[in-house]
This record gives sequence, structure tokens and C-alpha cells, in this order.
Amino acid sequence: MSRVQLALNVSDLEASIAFYSAMFGTEPHKRRPGYANFAIAEPPLKLVLIETTDEVRGVGVTGALNHLGVEVESGDEVGAARDRFAHAGLASFDENDTTCCYALQDKVWVHDPSGAPWEVYVVKDDNPVDGRPATASLPLLEAEAGAGAGAAGCCTSTPSVACCQ
Repeated sequence: MSRVQLALNVSDLEASIAFYSAMFGTEPHKRRPGYANFAIAEPPLKLVLIETTDEVRGVGVTGALNHLGVEVESGDEVGAARDRFAHAGLASFDENDTTCCYALQDKVWVHDPSGAPWEVYVVKDDNPVDGRPATASLPLLEAEAGAGAGAAGCCTSTPSVACCQ
């Protein structure tokens, strides 16, 4: 079963956890410093909260979106997405055996026409020994001065960089 992922930048992690726990009637699946994720059954959703400062996050919808994704059950499904993107002529970026957001993952990234980052990913180990927090190294599409292809690295609290699970 696949599910859509929504990763949000939040300035108050504890208040956000309380809000989304009440909204969806479930507690976080995973909590780490500055990070929480919910595995919501109905509607099928992986909700990721990445704590950031008020200055970075902003107010209202400004700075709220970190990235979007689709969590799949197998590496074959990640490969199928990669093939689908290539067949459609979309630029994509692979991250295999990457440890990010406290999970070992294989993923492929693509950007929509407005530069919003999307990942299709499989979690290979939800709690690896060498789990690392949400970090990033590559800019979003719009930060690349109109380049035709973009790449995103693993999650970050900076809205101009994208990621993760």
C-alpha cells in the first residue's frame, strides 16, 4: 500500500504534535530531536514535522512546505517511478542507501513545474544504528536560477532545500 507524504516545517514541534495528534486521532510513529512523523491509516498519509525557527518558518502558509512524497513498499516501486520519470523526460535524482530522517531509504526525486520537490521512497530500516537527523545539501529547483533539472537532498529545516521521510 502506497501513501502520500507531506513534510512540513514547524516552529513549535510539541504544539504541532499535539495539534496533529488531535486532528488525526493518532500519536507520532517516530519522534527524535526536532523531528516527528505520523503513519496515519485514514486517510493514508505519512505526515512529517521538521522543527525550524520562527524566522525560517514564517507565519501561515509561508515556509510551511518542506517537500512532498510517496512512500512505497519496495525498491521495485522506486525503480518503476524512476523509469516512469525517465520515460516522461523528467529530470530526476537518485538517493540509494541514504540514511536520513532517522531511517535507511532508497528514493528518487523529481520537481513539479513550479519547483516543488517530490520523492518516491521506500524505508529499508526504520531505526538504523547510524540514524541521522533531517539535513540537506542540494537546492530546490527555483534556487538553481531556472535550471531545467533540480535535485533535492534529505530533509532540512530550511525551506529552500528539500527531502525526506
